[in-house]
Amino acid sequence: MQRRVRRRYAAERRFRLLGLAAVFASAAFLVYLLATMLAQGASGFTETRIALPIDLRGRIAIEPARLDGSGADFALAGAGLERAVDAAADDAYPALGGSSLLSDGAWLRVRDAIKHDPALLHAPATIDVPVTTAIDMAYKGKGTSDSEAKVAALGNRLSRALNIRFFTGADATDPTRVGIWGALKGSLLTMIVTLALAFPIGVLSALYLEEYAPRNRWTDMIEVSINNLAAVPSIIFGLLGLAVFLGTLHMPRSGAIVGGLTLALMTMPVIVIAGRNAITAVPPSIRDAARALGASPIQVVFHHVLPLALPGILTGTIIGMARALGETAPLLMIGMRAFIAAPPGKLTDPATVLPVQIFLWSDEVQQGFVEKTSAAIIVLLVVLLTMNGVAIYLRNRFETRW
Repeated sequence: MQRRVRRRYAAERRFRLLGLAAVFASAAFLVYLLATMLAQGASGFTETRIALPIDLRGRIAIEPARLDGSGADFALAGAGLERAVDAAADDAYPALGGSSLLSDGAWLRVRDAIKHDPALLHAPATIDVPVTTAIDMAYKGKGTSDSEAKVAALGNRLSRALNIRFFTGADATDPTRVGIWGALKGSLLTMIVTLALAFPIGVLSALYLEEYAPRNRWTDMIEVSINNLAAVPSIIFGLLGLAVFLGTLHMPRSGAIVGGLTLALMTMPVIVIAGRNAITAVPPSIRDAARALGASPIQVVFHHVLPLALPGILTGTIIGMARALGETAPLLMIGMRAFIAAPPGKLTDPATVLPVQIFLWSDEVQQGFVEKTSAAIIVLLVVLLTMNGVAIYLRNRFETRW
């Protein structure tokens, strides 16, 4: 008997150690993932700039009045500002390639500086402008020997700064000009449509199935169907959206409204299941007490059961929305993998989302897109962690202990 007891205790210790080992292994994988993404993507939030001496006197001619209003961009572009910036680079750095050092968006930085201070048209100045991908990578220690030689020759004329364009711009063919705001705004618009449709329909469906639906064969069939839909691969919903919303209803392809409708179909079963579990967790005594005080059936549901079940419903909804935010396959099926050079203005405008934007950048061959992909993954992880953090807060804030 004592030997059996010792073996049992030894088995329990081994099981405990295996559990701890599994936890530490999971934490190690998570730390490795986050560390790898931070190491590769942190530099994606910065850009390398070169000090460009520029004198626009005699190079472009433009009336100061044309710099006011929305037509300033067209006026400066038509006046030959891009050629003037390239010529200034050729004069400043002739031995290193001149204009070949500058990014395609360097003249846009000069344009914005002139709009902010029109006096730059009439006096020499030095403006920090972004460099090409090759110089940028070399300055960050990831370039070729030729680019590193140019970086060494430029010396302190190069500097590193926060890349504001990455947070305010959209997609581009040049990795030094890409931005995440277009995809992030598309994700927000898509999530708004998804939440506006999936949440009320899912909650009302859960209330009906738990509080009103009779127990018969049809109800059982509906419950089985909802449980099966929650486990259906996401690409199936993409095919459904392609057939119904685009093929039958002829809605705008690659629009945030179509993406939201498709993801709402995928998220709704998750919300129904979470809502039913939360409603079931409300003790029957709450319903009995409300009825005893004269409350009608609908008052019992909406005044007592639903408020008490709402924390669990909100938690399940946010987790379902977080899953929808990270989906790529269904959105690829409805065309949200297009090149979107400007953030969408409304729900019907062509748009893309963060996971699809990451997928597109990961398929590019230029080295500059590698760090931009990792930086976009960091943004997506921050958004997902924020949503899960909100879910945890709501659960802890409104949780009722019976």
